[in-house]
Amino acid sequence: PTTESVTITLPQAGDIRTVMRGGVVVEQVFVPAGSFMMGTADGQLVQINEQPIHEVKLNEFWIDRTEVTNTQFDAFVENTSYKTTAEQFGGGISYLFDEIIGFRGVYTEDAYWKQPIGLGSDIKGLEKYPVVQVSWDDALAFCEWAGGRLPTEAEWEYAARGHEGLIYPWGVEIPSCDIANYSFDCVQGTAEVGTYLKGSSWVGALEMSGNVWEWVSDWYD
Repeated sequence: PTTESVTITLPQAGDIRTVMRGGVVVEQVFVPAGSFMMGTADGQLVQINEQPIHEVKLNEFWIDRTEVTNTQFDAFVENTSYKTTAEQFGGGISYLFDEIIGFRGVYTEDAYWKQPIGLGSDIKGLEKYPVVQVSWDDALAFCEWAGGRLPTEAEWEYAARGHEGLIYPWGVEIPSCDIANYSFDCVQGTAEVGTYLKGSSWVGALEMSGNVWEWVSDWYD
């Protein structure tokens, strides 16, 4: 027995830890337990499927600080010999820019994560960019390999908007190209993860708005 006191330091919102996956170091941020009003309130930029706004209570969790990079996904494929949905089907959807209608999805033969827009494309020099051409099944398999899981829609939204239910991860300020990669006028494609520090969420998660869409575990219904 001892009379010495022991101090246990619990993680706080925004604390960062590193984990190792297939030889790649990955940062995660801590999201504390709490509640928030999920959905969009009247008077904001409302879509009908974002209502009714309702309270959600969540346990604490850790979430990757950035989107999954090509380097991370490559480690997963090398370790498991995994074949993505796009590889199995012989192609995927590439998002190309049209000056008249903006970005549009086009089925592209031979497009997969290593050839994002088909034959002739590659990811050389894009090691720190977010992996694309990844289906929900691919994302699920990656998370299981990584010893984690996909976040729920509520967890993702809470990590992005926090207790206050901010309109954007960074607050209420209208997006600009120094905050998020949200327009063809910003970057003609994706940007390296961790680029938009000004757009970080209340827990320090990055690029939760703009750059690429991100999967959650829930099915849309």
